[in-house]
Amino acid sequence: MKIFRLAVTAAALLLSLPATVQAQTTLRIGLAEDPDILDPTMARTYVGRIVFASFCDKLFDIDEKLNIVPQLALSHETSADGKEVTIKLRPGVKFHDGESLDAEAAKYSIERHLTMQGSFRKPELASVDRVEVVDPLTIKLGLKAPFSPLIAQLTDRAGMMVSPKAAKEAGDKFGLRPVCAGPYKFVERVQQDRMVFEKFADYWNKDNVFIDRIVFLPIVDATVRLANLKSGGLDLIERVLATDIKDVRTDSRLKLSTAIELGYQGITLNIGKDKAKGPLSQSAKVRQALDLSLDREAINQVVFNGEFKPGNQWVNPDHPYYQKAFPLRGRDVAKARALLNEAGVALPVSVDLMVPKGAETEAVAQVVQSMASESGFDMKIRVTEFATSLKQAEAGEYQAFMLAWSGRIDPDGNSYVFQKSGAPQNYSGWSDKEADKALDDGRLVTDQAQRKAIYEKLAKIVLEEKPLLYIYHRRILIAHTTKLEGYKQMPDGLVRVVGLKLK
Repeated sequence: MKIFRLAVTAAALLLSLPATVQAQTTLRIGLAEDPDILDPTMARTYVGRIVFASFCDKLFDIDEKLNIVPQLALSHETSADGKEVTIKLRPGVKFHDGESLDAEAAKYSIERHLTMQGSFRKPELASVDRVEVVDPLTIKLGLKAPFSPLIAQLTDRAGMMVSPKAAKEAGDKFGLRPVCAGPYKFVERVQQDRMVFEKFADYWNKDNVFIDRIVFLPIVDATVRLANLKSGGLDLIERVLATDIKDVRTDSRLKLSTAIELGYQGITLNIGKDKAKGPLSQSAKVRQALDLSLDREAINQVVFNGEFKPGNQWVNPDHPYYQKAFPLRGRDVAKARALLNEAGVALPVSVDLMVPKGAETEAVAQVVQSMASESGFDMKIRVTEFATSLKQAEAGEYQAFMLAWSGRIDPDGNSYVFQKSGAPQNYSGWSDKEADKALDDGRLVTDQAQRKAIYEKLAKIVLEEKPLLYIYHRRILIAHTTKLEGYKQMPDGLVRVVGLKLK
């Protein structure tokens, strides 16, 4: 039925277009979820970032080697004391409504990220004290203190520029008809069905945009996504199941693009918001016992055919900021049981495990449930629609939450918003003064050795307290038809559309 529904939707969409448009090229992308709000200030989902990549350029971007490269900005310069960052903007950039992207517009966008009620960009730019217009194409960011991750933050949603005119007119409804400065402009969105974008004629890099329209279709079932790719209903799909890798590779009509993700997959544990005051929230020993119940390599083999990378930190083991002083430990059921005994809790320890709907996350949850039961845990799996799970996490309506993070190039982007006291994505409600100090200190220095030493202190605390159990790092799996040319997969998992061609 889902395959049929997609076919009907696609057919209806094509029939609704003028005859001249039907001849144009359309790239159809299958998404694993329906994104949240399409407002870069308010958005927080990985799948949303994939959509933003097609219509909302950033001040800076990254290349395959994680180098920061220009996008809407041409360059940046940091003062000797680290407290001022001057950014030169690219000339001739237009927003989708025809307004110019100048220094005033850039100042507006950054200040909107900082001041808008409910902004998820505010903690990412917390060090910014003021934004000054130096000249029509230059802004200067005055910082409260040196902030080493700043330019890295501007390679993501914090660096996305929105049209001041459109944003002021729309207010909190901006996400319903977003206006940015990217290669494609927004046409329509039908919730849980499709998002349509068309090529923007005045894009600054229009000579490298070769496809006329992009249609994003959220299809939760990975098997259905792959079936539609094979049948020609889709041109590209994200989050191919690891168990389907062989199937894709043996199909001459398809191509697989991969990279190990910058982010992590883990289980967030409710410590500070647990209304039930269960054993997990009250005792680090109980959390340590749950962690020792897990065999990460077995999870990788059973669910992912060994294609992913087991991990125990917020960066993967190949990352330059991975703390080798705290290597991955094996499963130890006897130690787990001993810790539960020391904690004096009654067995079995009942745990509400909230799991976003999806074949792989549900499979991981079932393996975790089985492993944890041998140590004395009763993990009660509660499958929840993704957007709903985020709302319940914010409200503290869970005890354990299987939550993924798509990752950032700087380690601060994988840690601060989840571990800092009171941070908006600290769903655990965990608070530790020494951890807070390490998180803040990591933002003050640029020397990698000094920063790594600071993050080692943080890792020691986090791995002891365990507000979050890091389990594995995905291999980003993007499959597309061989008719699509020029596709490259970056470690951030985004789908970049500039330069792509459809035969």
